[in-house]
Amino acid sequence: MNNLQYEFGMVGLGVMGRNLALNMADHAVSVIGLDLDPAKAAALETEAGAGKQVRGTTSAEEFINAIRRPRALMLLVPAGKPVDASIASLLPLLEPGDIIVDGGNSYFPDTDRRVTELADKGIHFFGMGISGGEKGARFGPSMMPGGNREAYERLRPTFEAVAAKVNAEPCVSYLGNGSAGNYVKMVHNGIEYGIMQLIAETYDLLKRGLNFSDDELQRVFQQWNQTELQSFLIEITGEILQKTDEETGNRLVSMISDRARSKGTGKWTSQNAMDLQVPVPTIDTAVLMRDMSKYKEERVQAAKLLPNHTLQADAPTDRNELVNQMRHAFYFAMIATYAQGMAQLRVASEAYNYGLQLQEVAKIWRGGCIIRAVCLEDFRQAYEKNSELPNLLLDPKIGQDMMDRQQDTRAILKLAIDKGIPMPAFMASLSYFDAYRSETLPTNLIQAQRDYFGAHTYERTDREGIFHTLWNV
Repeated sequence: MNNLQYEFGMVGLGVMGRNLALNMADHAVSVIGLDLDPAKAAALETEAGAGKQVRGTTSAEEFINAIRRPRALMLLVPAGKPVDASIASLLPLLEPGDIIVDGGNSYFPDTDRRVTELADKGIHFFGMGISGGEKGARFGPSMMPGGNREAYERLRPTFEAVAAKVNAEPCVSYLGNGSAGNYVKMVHNGIEYGIMQLIAETYDLLKRGLNFSDDELQRVFQQWNQTELQSFLIEITGEILQKTDEETGNRLVSMISDRARSKGTGKWTSQNAMDLQVPVPTIDTAVLMRDMSKYKEERVQAAKLLPNHTLQADAPTDRNELVNQMRHAFYFAMIATYAQGMAQLRVASEAYNYGLQLQEVAKIWRGGCIIRAVCLEDFRQAYEKNSELPNLLLDPKIGQDMMDRQQDTRAILKLAIDKGIPMPAFMASLSYFDAYRSETLPTNLIQAQRDYFGAHTYERTDREGIFHTLWNV
């Protein structure tokens, strides 16, 4: 029997759990893994290699007894019922002061429930978003933990060791109380939805609307990754566009079905934003466009019945200028998407008593995660200057960057309209910008309508009070 007391325990040795455990081993963190599959438990030790303090087991008792007290263990199992089942199976073996970390994409109200239930038993529960996929887990993810601040100190050395690093700073930080970590990851994924939709719309306008070749498209994204657009999603788009399908010889992306799938985190972001009355139109639009993609048969019928003859409309002849305008428009829409997500985090922090520091959020998103981008350093600096900044668009530098690019954004959208190419996420981003900077909106008319048909009352601009009018008298 191996009597070594391990620093950390990992429950679930699938792709993410195994890679994160191996990452820990590479950083001299002793780790024991638990999985019901004997092959996965055995493979953990084999993959770690000689000289690493790594062990796999199928025995929950052996697993729990091998972790040093207070025990720290992470669940990397599918969200929902599997998380509750794992907790239930381990709970009789745990002691007050032990810590369970859920590393999956759990819905934040579920995390709040688990925090409360386990606190009654003296167990600390953390919900922690992890971003970066398989490669990130293995070599350095961005990690977003939320829970008890004092208990976090037991986790901090391990998490800081395995996280991605930017300027030698680990891309992990204690974020706040309760479900703060899962909530931040949820909004992270909403922003991810938005940016991916913006990239897809860019690709569509250039390819279908302006007849850019596959090689031209690949070069555009590859070159953009050397500019202010430098980011993980732009980088991988360039790589995706270069990949050839071995069976047909075509670019692989052109052989992939346009029916998009999702796991629900973008929808959660939109739903909760509406609950909090925070406008996130680019994220909302990204969610609905994935839904639109599922109506393939109807779209095929509509394409025949409602043909798009506008695709033959004239296009600008200077492609270099067009690509430059497109780059500016993408930056504009991308910043608007981040601004919406960060504004949602600010409101949620107050509503749910998270105590989020948005500077820390921007800092840990700079590396390891799917939405990492060079512009996040600008966001970090903006919140460092003003921690109470209600919206990134109110930062002088970021606001000026948007002003400098708005005309190119309008030009690109006019071109898309002339070509009949849908760019709803770009349009939502521009409309968000225009609405946010409008001192006056036409909602006074809506208030009058509500009062007319439902006696819902209204406020006036010239004096305090609540008013109602008999409009048809």
